[in-house]
Amino acid sequence: QVQLVESGGGLVQPGGSLRLSCAASGFTLDYSAITWFRQAPGKEREGVSCINSSGGTTYFKDSVKGRFTISRDNAKNTVYLQMNNLKPEDTAVYYCAAARYRWCSGGTTYTHWGQGTQVTVSS
Repeated sequence: QVQLVESGGGLVQPGGSLRLSCAASGFTLDYSAITWFRQAPGKEREGVSCINSSGGTTYFKDSVKGRFTISRDNAKNTVYLQMNNLKPEDTAVYYCAAARYRWCSGGTTYTHWGQGTQVTVSS
């Protein structure tokens, strides 16, 4: 079965942290840039962070810079999003997607999407 599965979401207080995981099965992530997206209620889906296939280059949405870290462990076929100092505006369903290309700048076509994991930041 070919799948991307996100996990690690949950309810956290403002200022708290979560680590999201994006695990692939049935295919390899080795050749794909991976992007984390999120979609909040009433808003369009937006890109949060991206990491190229080797892990050597990363990008972040301005609003999460300094708070979020993206990493990957290709041996485990998994990508992570460490989220620190979470804010209520970070509340959203978070998705990971495997790009057709190795580079984050390679395009907007994706071979696989995860089902999403809910992140709720509230006091």
